[in-house]
Amino acid sequence: MTTITDVARRAGVAPVTVSRVLNAAPNVNIETRERVQQAIGELGYVPSRAARSLRSKRTHTFAFIVPDIANAFWTTVARGVEDAALAHGYSVLLCNTDEDLTKQSRYLDIMVSQRVDGVIIAPCDTNGGNLRALRDHHIATVIMDRRITGWDVDTVYCDSVSGAYALTQHLIGLGHTRIAMLSGPEGVATAEDRVTGYRLALTKSGIGIDPRLLRHGRFSWQSGAELTGQILDEGLAPTAIFAANNALSQGAVAAVGQRGLRIPSDIALACFDDYPYIASIFPFLTVVSQPAYDMGTKAAELLVSRLQAPASLRPRCEVLPVQLIIRHSCGRAVSTGKACPFNLPLEGLAEPQVEPVWPVTWLPESAPMAPMLLAGRMTEQII
Repeated sequence: MTTITDVARRAGVAPVTVSRVLNAAPNVNIETRERVQQAIGELGYVPSRAARSLRSKRTHTFAFIVPDIANAFWTTVARGVEDAALAHGYSVLLCNTDEDLTKQSRYLDIMVSQRVDGVIIAPCDTNGGNLRALRDHHIATVIMDRRITGWDVDTVYCDSVSGAYALTQHLIGLGHTRIAMLSGPEGVATAEDRVTGYRLALTKSGIGIDPRLLRHGRFSWQSGAELTGQILDEGLAPTAIFAANNALSQGAVAAVGQRGLRIPSDIALACFDDYPYIASIFPFLTVVSQPAYDMGTKAAELLVSRLQAPASLRPRCEVLPVQLIIRHSCGRAVSTGKACPFNLPLEGLAEPQVEPVWPVTWLPESAPMAPMLLAGRMTEQII
């Protein structure tokens, strides 16, 4: 393997001169620099990142720790993280926790031992103590999609309260009063925020909250099918289902179909998170869409800015807007007398209509999030 000494011998200079050229030091004359660069090219020399890391105390790597990389939402977020990191000269290590605290803890220990420069993580719960390994080793951290307590740190998430509120209001506007809510794990901020928006919309409309229609599980297909089956088999007769993410909605679709029901003729369905590829060929499901790619780039940029800042920065919080996309799964076509089976082809699709951006402006004093003013805004698009 070619070494820096081999390059120096070929160029007729000292190894320290080669090092200066590699680090773009200004105290090397043009002729010498060109001779060294020519020798590097002829020998195919690649500098050792490990050796450079020992000198600089930087590895130029991030870790991105996600709950479910199989979900298209997280795949898109990961692409945003990678693109932004690469633009700043960083590589990304991807880890998947499956919402498992034991796996999360193991990955944190690995990242500490690997001496990554920073970590972007969607934690399994809100307990900042479970991220102690990062805090104790002073590893720059950005919390993604969720919030934690006990540690003030950079955070990026979307306005789930506004999105859930708008989606529930849309269902109410179509005449639904028995709306089932399938949410993620209790104690996860994303799941709790979406329940808060759901409750706010029902309360404002004067609709009583039936606790039997609100179920918590995992953000997974299996939970969606199980929770939906429970609600339907218990005879609770919801007219609509609000799934807190796209994986839950897939499970709901399966459970509804297994019981011989149709969407939206028999029961309406809406969810958080769009299906990036399916939606372009099968524009059916009404969703609240989050800017997944932008979340990833924003998180990576926050991490880079903290690493490159000449002085300590105060913790920052970025709340990104969401978009309500109205399609057919809530019964809009059925309410106008058009056929809308849960299969292709769909007829009578309207051109997209974009409504003005608006925020949630109503919070009762008793609401859990009332003291918190969210910066998020959202648009409404009808397809």
